[in-house]
Amino acid sequence: MQLKRKYVDYALAGLLLLLPVFMLRASLKEPESLNRFDEGILRISSPLQSVASWAIGGIGGLLSDYVWLVAVEDENDELRAQNLRLREQLGLARREAADFVAVEGLVGLKRSVRAETAAAHVISSSINANFRVSRIRIDRGEGQIEVGMPVISADGLAGRILHTYGAYSDVLLVSDPQSSIDIKIPATGGRGLLSGVASDSSYVCKIEYLERGKEVKVGDAVVTSGLGKHFPGDLAVGVIESVDEVRYGLYQKVSVRPAVKFSSLGEVLILLAAPPPADPNRDKDKASAAAHGVQPF
Repeated sequence: MQLKRKYVDYALAGLLLLLPVFMLRASLKEPESLNRFDEGILRISSPLQSVASWAIGGIGGLLSDYVWLVAVEDENDELRAQNLRLREQLGLARREAADFVAVEGLVGLKRSVRAETAAAHVISSSINANFRVSRIRIDRGEGQIEVGMPVISADGLAGRILHTYGAYSDVLLVSDPQSSIDIKIPATGGRGLLSGVASDSSYVCKIEYLERGKEVKVGDAVVTSGLGKHFPGDLAVGVIESVDEVRYGLYQKVSVRPAVKFSSLGEVLILLAAPPPADPNRDKDKASAAAHGVQPF
């Protein structure tokens, strides 16, 4: 029994080995040369070839799609990395451009100020819950600057030095309720004291002791008066933002929007000394004086 089964196995193995040969032989023959045996082989093999072709085509398509998807994913990864690099380069270029504009503005400001100054960088800001800057810190400190010195930017007066410690200092902003600045309104000649309003949502200031009779209007400029020991005159402080229309009382009630944008403040100047007084005769015609007794024509 085992011997018979062994012969059967050999026979099946031989048939399976010979079947591809017969299939190939029949496929290569011309149609007019086919005999009945070849036709039988083709009838049996055709469905098998069709199934095999479909399976191989499907597997090939899947492999092709997989390879294509892998290539697309690799390309997407490369594009994402390139996009990230370009974004970083763009951010760096924007920061450099902003720094250049700030430095350029600071250089222009330094040239326009007729006083000894020291440049400083804003290294940190104290921010409240509404993202309003309440105080700034600069990289100038003891031995370089003193408490009370004015701090200005290209837009105008930012505040004054409040504390110095080590190599750093805190600046009291003009919008702080502790700040008090003697100001004037060039459009009317009115004078008063400007101080900050305790507001978490704005940088608004108010003017106290601004007498009636020289009524101000929205948009009027506010500058330092030059009186007192802290601030030189004619530094931009802000503009009138609103005017209370109430007509009773001795003083006007107005609010002021600071000239300086504290949230974007990066470079400042500290006035180390007050500028020299203006020449009272600078607008007068000066006659030529005689030299050694000889009067010029």
